[in-house]
Amino acid sequence: MTTVRLLRNSLVALLLLVAFNTQAQGDLLITPKRLVFDGTKRAEEINLANIGKDTATYNISFVQFKMDEKGIFIPITDEDTTQKFAHKNLRFFPRTVTLAPNEAQSVKVQLIKLNELAAGEYRSHLFFKNVLNNTALGEEQKTTAKDSGISVNLKPVFGISIATIIRVGPTNVAASISNQIFTAGTATTEPYISFTLNRTGNISLYGDVKVLYFDPNTDSKSTQVALMKGLAVYTPNALRQVQLSLKNIPGIDFTKGRLLVEYTDPSAKNALICHAQIVF
Repeated sequence: MTTVRLLRNSLVALLLLVAFNTQAQGDLLITPKRLVFDGTKRAEEINLANIGKDTATYNISFVQFKMDEKGIFIPITDEDTTQKFAHKNLRFFPRTVTLAPNEAQSVKVQLIKLNELAAGEYRSHLFFKNVLNNTALGEEQKTTAKDSGISVNLKPVFGISIATIIRVGPTNVAASISNQIFTAGTATTEPYISFTLNRTGNISLYGDVKVLYFDPNTDSKSTQVALMKGLAVYTPNALRQVQLSLKNIPGIDFTKGRLLVEYTDPSAKNALICHAQIVF
């Protein structure tokens, strides 16, 4: 492999990793944000919409991730024995989608060979990767490594992935919040809370976190000071460390009163999963 090719591939890999970690999706809007096959359906649809000004093409494939205790997705291979993967029991169509500006299309995902799976939860991620159009000759933007004589054409690769989950057999899951700590803000930083979200059972957790402030003088009324949607603890992880910034709202004094942290299930009309409080 030449030096130029090696440098180019390293840059593309770096840009792709940034896209994964920031969930960069460019002009592609995807709904829903995750798919769960739990025995009630054998097929689901994902809706894709191009909200940009240019026609875009996306290749669709399965990729594998594991989640660390801070919620960061780490790419892994199919050979990782710590995970149970869903991709061999799912098929989807089409595999490539081209969308004009403001155009939408659905992708059908179907569950297959369910009888081959033992009880438990299986997860893979559908990955939608933008296919870059070829730039006309003479219009390419080039970056040259100083004093090296190497010219590299930078083409960022953007993509977004969604969890696709199969659940087989009886399921159970429970959650709790522990180690909740408030940290006051400074002249340059916002106040924040940190806590541990604990998971037990044989399936993943997924929900929204809401933080409410209660003034000691009017404890029956609350003010929402933070919201985080789509907070997951995926199997086989037993916990996730969470840090959440709080809004500085006039009239709120974080030296008195209390904070209520609620973790709720958006698929069940925001039913409460677990909660904890911090008393000042």
